Amino acid sequence: MVLNYLDFDYSEDGHGSASWDAMACVLPERLDAALREVQAVLTWACAEWGAPVEGDAAADWDFDLQCQQEDAGDLSTRFDVETARLQHSPPAMGGGRCTLTLTLSATPAFGEALQERFSIG
Repeated sequence: MVLNYLDFDYSEDGHGSASWDAMACVLPERLDAALREVQAVLTWACAEWGAPVEGDAAADWDFDLQCQQEDAGDLSTRFDVETARLQHSPPAMGGGRCTLTLTLSATPAFGEALQERFSIG
């Protein structure tokens, strides 16, 4: 699957931990398409690597998801790992752009699989 909205950047610390940061800035009417990409990435990650364990430094991966609309604030975006469903407040149509950010903290093996699955890099 090629991602059309999420543009990932890679970084790592000196301890071998890696982060994949993606951001999409879209008009409100395109937010659902961008969120479908987020859901695809997170559903794949849960299916292939198991659900992330919050606060477990030894886990293969974890994520942080945020979505805000210009002039409206937080859109309360949440991914339920048990149901693989993405939930969010609707944007104000005719309002400002929506900025969606997804950070994946992961092992190198997870990162390689992510790149291969979503044609990143």
